Amino acid sequence: MNILLITDSYPPEIRAICTMTQQLAQELCSRGHDVWVVTSWPKYNLADDIAPETYSEFSLEGDIRVIRVKSLPHHKVNFILRGIAELLLPHLFHRKIKKYVSPQLDAVIAYTPPLPLAILAAKIKKSHRARYLLNVQDIFPQNAIDLGILKNRFLIRIFERMEQRAYKAADHITSHTTGCRWFLIEKKNVPADKITMVPNWIDVDAFDKAKATGLFRKKFGVRDKFVFLFPGTIGPSQDIDFLVDVAARVADTPEICFLLVGDGVEKPRLEQLVRQRGLKNVRFYPFVSEEQYPDLVKDANVGLACLSNKNSAPVVPGKILGFMAASVPVLAFLNCDNDGHKLIKDANCGYSACSDNLDEAAGLVRKLFSEKDTISNYGKNGYDYVITHFSKKACIDTIEKFIK
Repeated sequence: MNILLITDSYPPEIRAICTMTQQLAQELCSRGHDVWVVTSWPKYNLADDIAPETYSEFSLEGDIRVIRVKSLPHHKVNFILRGIAELLLPHLFHRKIKKYVSPQLDAVIAYTPPLPLAILAAKIKKSHRARYLLNVQDIFPQNAIDLGILKNRFLIRIFERMEQRAYKAADHITSHTTGCRWFLIEKKNVPADKITMVPNWIDVDAFDKAKATGLFRKKFGVRDKFVFLFPGTIGPSQDIDFLVDVAARVADTPEICFLLVGDGVEKPRLEQLVRQRGLKNVRFYPFVSEEQYPDLVKDANVGLACLSNKNSAPVVPGKILGFMAASVPVLAFLNCDNDGHKLIKDANCGYSACSDNLDEAAGLVRKLFSEKDTISNYGKNGYDYVITHFSKKACIDTIEKFIK
């Protein structure tokens, strides 16, 4: 089969979804399919040693044909510019697809958000008579409405109509949590037989090879600290203000350190906020490379995930699975209806609190610090749970079934 993957981000950008999409492409190639990936030019979430200008518009990476498209900035900009840039993506992507993809496509898989990429997938489906699988990683515009980013009723109606057309056009839809599936069924009227829960898998091999060397502890000056690591995007959805408030509550325990390794639109403001509050236990650093990431996680005492309590969708941060694969205990501050609470409880891999309960959150930080001699058990439990429940092969078997 000739298969096209449509995604906003792809390695060398550093996000859990980037790695997962690359693994999907590699696995489909290994099963005998011809795979193209169309994605944005690498600009964001990059390690310091990555030079975006070294990449080409079209490249053969292993057996995968990768098309990278230059577009208007759509991260780390105000939301009006981001909206315009995302609306242009389908047109820019489509031009390059017509340039580089000559054979008839049998299937197209689109990852959203951004939601406009679903428009492109529907167009490809029609012109190529291809099977169309839509993977919903976050529910837009609901997430933007929840966070107060999207308030204009006219724009909300436009995006909700676009959303409904996306769900209707897809031959099948996958979501990565049971809660997201039911949200789409109950709130968005997606037929139950049209949507399947396929978890975001995690490939443990890279984490198995990684070691807690202490190199990142030395690099970041936290060798003698009990480190809570937050890696990834620092934006409105993560509500790092809440984490800063937690850090202030536990500042009387100097051994505890919150290490934030990543970037995002909120990072400069938060760095200034930490300085203004005189907090010495919160430190910011840039992204590390995908190859270095498992070593970074292994150097942490606890992996930290945060999502604003304003979110109504039960989307689970992908970094949680990475912590579990690395045998690192998990602490998560999530919206109360988030499926991550159940995941952490079922796996017995750490603790979680609603991200509006400051007292409980600070208490869990202190609890994990007090259990520092035994928390490795949480790490082992998480690893065992990932091996049992998040097999890459099983997940891709299901995806392949829906595009045949």
